[in-house]
Amino acid sequence: MTIVQLETFLRVSETKNFTLAAGSLGYAQSTVTTQIKQLEDELGCLLFERLGKTIVLTPAGERLGEYAEKLLQLEREIHLEVSEEQEPAGVLKFGVSESFCYNRLPHILMKYKEKYPKVEIRLQFITHDTFPEFLKKGELDIVYTLNPAMEDESLKLLHQNPETLGFYVQPGHPLTKKKKIKEEDLRDVPLLLTSHNCSFRQMLLTDFEAQGITPDIALETSSKEILKQFARNGLGAAFMPDMAAEEEISSGRLVRLNWGGNAFPVFSQVFVHKDKRVSFAISELVELIKNNE
Repeated sequence: MTIVQLETFLRVSETKNFTLAAGSLGYAQSTVTTQIKQLEDELGCLLFERLGKTIVLTPAGERLGEYAEKLLQLEREIHLEVSEEQEPAGVLKFGVSESFCYNRLPHILMKYKEKYPKVEIRLQFITHDTFPEFLKKGELDIVYTLNPAMEDESLKLLHQNPETLGFYVQPGHPLTKKKKIKEEDLRDVPLLLTSHNCSFRQMLLTDFEAQGITPDIALETSSKEILKQFARNGLGAAFMPDMAAEEEISSGRLVRLNWGGNAFPVFSQVFVHKDKRVSFAISELVELIKNNE
């Protein structure tokens, strides 16, 4: 059993297709088939079931996936930590909330790459309900998330900083004339919200329900860019993190309503799994995050 075989196995698990897995890895399909067959022979079990043109993991394949992710995570840690050089090198799998990518994260990553060019950071967008499992399985090494304060026994919190959410409309919107906006003022206003699994949306709808207000939801999307575009075109009030609208505010393309209703406490938070060793490469990334918030 080799690291290469496990990488191939995980790519087939992800794509559910031998041809796609081979293409993404730069292999011939026969090479992928051979590597999976070698794993199955060594372990004495089938890892995939072929159902026509579709392949699915067997129970044994599901179990192998958990171990394979952990082994590859250990391999990444070895490359980052075990070296004759002082400078870390290797792969760091970094899960991030999309909101950080508009202004803050690009600067952080640029500084990190300038300081540690031998570290390859692989980014993956995350949602608040899925990232703990990614950390547990070793699919991610560290996450930088924007959420309400979280308490999870499987997580280790490395950093927390308060952030803010806001309602955004086009200049000239009737609500911009009000000194303070509360929940009742939004009763009949089309709302542009994040998707169903987003904690921001859940906080807002819980607040509206407590106030006896039925929201007029005009749009739900995971893309903050689409939310901003719809708001700029007068199609409603977008509810989103303030950090995602800094450019539109400075250019005058959007206006932030002066909110006087209930608070929506959210935080930027950095987590690793509770059993994860915080390597030098990770601690340096956390310091850059702290210094750029």
